[in-house]
Amino acid sequence: MIQYRFKRSFSNDANLSYQLFNLLEVVFPGISNAITQIQKLGITWEAASTPFIRFHDDKAVTHVGVLEIPMQIMNNTVTVGGIHAVATHPEFRRRGYYREVMEEVLRYCDQRYQTLLLTTSNPEFYTPFGFRIIPEHLFKIQCNSINDSNGFQVLNFAEHQHIRLLHRLLETRVPISNIVGVVNEKSLFCFNEGRNILHYAEDLDLITCMSIKNHQLHLFDLVTTQIYPLQEILSRIPQNITEVVIYFSPELLDVGDIEVLPYFFDGGVLMVRGVFAAESEKFMLPRSARC
Repeated sequence: MIQYRFKRSFSNDANLSYQLFNLLEVVFPGISNAITQIQKLGITWEAASTPFIRFHDDKAVTHVGVLEIPMQIMNNTVTVGGIHAVATHPEFRRRGYYREVMEEVLRYCDQRYQTLLLTTSNPEFYTPFGFRIIPEHLFKIQCNSINDSNGFQVLNFAEHQHIRLLHRLLETRVPISNIVGVVNEKSLFCFNEGRNILHYAEDLDLITCMSIKNHQLHLFDLVTTQIYPLQEILSRIPQNITEVVIYFSPELLDVGDIEVLPYFFDGGVLMVRGVFAAESEKFMLPRSARC
């Protein structure tokens, strides 16, 4: 049996969360608010992530987390390993700690996953470990949608029925795309989207991650048991929409002419290690699944 130096268990160490979150707050200011928010949605960081932590004395100084992400990639359902929350305390950098931990993480993951992914604005940190950049694309569609009625309500997570609704749809959702999509995943979604405004169309039983700016609809994800044509979504928005920007592959949305453009989401890139069947396709990893 492989012995791991840095792998930790939240259940075996009551102080581990406190030590880890202190480190993450130093490296990613404000992350504690996101962690608190997902707890309100019935999700805990500790249940989703396997932590690999190097300590200096009793202080957590380096962390690499591993998530499991159930995905649909080129019509096949696979479990992908997600690398996230990679952090080294500023006072302990350039000592080789990150390399030590990452090498152990990869030994652990190679026993479990054919594919690892992450998103980053610093790809040079990961290329030495066999990660490669996968180009991503967004999709633009011109339209002229004018409606008077509002078919969406804003979810209010102070209401328990809205939390139950979110959990039900995340558990039973179909993938947004058969090229690259996500199924039955809650933790990443709630962490990435739980602080955003989510809209729900009751007649479609569909949650949208979207925003509207200057008659331009930005569509980030759909959580539903059935993918509807884009026109069904537009017909429930009481604003004039002249352009739709889609941040995932829209092949299931029954749209016409599409402009496909290379895109770096929030200035970052998608990186993959191992098998990735969609490598030559035009797609984007949805915002809700980025880690």
